[in-house]
Amino acid sequence: MTVAPRPGRLVLLGHPVAHSLSPLFQNAALEAAGIAVRYEAVDVSSASLDDALTSLSTLQGAGNVTIPHKLAVARRCDVLTPVARRAGAVNTFRWRNGHLEGHNTDVGGFDAACTSLGVARGGAVVLCAGAGGAARAVCTATEQWPGATVLIASRRPEAAQALCQEFAHVRLAADNKGAATSTLVVNATPIGLSGDESVDPVALSAIPRDARVMDLVYRRSTTPWVTRCTAAGLVAIDGLEMLLQQGALAFAYWLGLPPDLDVMRRAVERNP
Repeated sequence: MTVAPRPGRLVLLGHPVAHSLSPLFQNAALEAAGIAVRYEAVDVSSASLDDALTSLSTLQGAGNVTIPHKLAVARRCDVLTPVARRAGAVNTFRWRNGHLEGHNTDVGGFDAACTSLGVARGGAVVLCAGAGGAARAVCTATEQWPGATVLIASRRPEAAQALCQEFAHVRLAADNKGAATSTLVVNATPIGLSGDESVDPVALSAIPRDARVMDLVYRRSTTPWVTRCTAAGLVAIDGLEMLLQQGALAFAYWLGLPPDLDVMRRAVERNP
């Protein structure tokens, strides 16, 4: 792998970001690699996003982007990698020679998490709640799965329709009506991040017992929806595995070398 110029600053830009585990595992990986750069979470409003990105240019800064900025940063970038262009969303960026470059490691992170979950890709029927940047990563990853279909359930019909127009394998699903035929159910909304512990992105009663469930939200403990899914006998995981996998891909993108994934995993290991 080509060694990249090291960034002078590494950040996570989002709103909110206080809950993020990314600084824990990225700083552990940086320390293990002997790289004297720290990764920090920076809470940035939409109004301040452009200024925050511009301020990083003089340091050849790099980092990640989370809710709600993934689509806005994609529009702001001078250069997009093919996967970021296809997804229409950026979660990883770097400044190079005065140009802001955007990448999307959510796509690869989601695909790797599906392997951990035991998802059968061929002919998969994926019910995806949400139509934002995370849903775009789901659509981009599953586009490579043979015969897969994605059913989008969203309260934002325009965003859902846009995904249907951009991806040939994506269809609309009204609310939870697509769950009955699903082999994988994904929460790609912020539900469960904070203050909505009792809300199910997809009703448990509608999910087939043999379907896999992935909540792209993560918390310091398992998300309430995953806890309820597991109690109902479903095989379910939250977004921690995807977070780690996309973080490892981002590390390699910024620095030109792979991180120690075991070190990253231990940094956020959950105690029983």
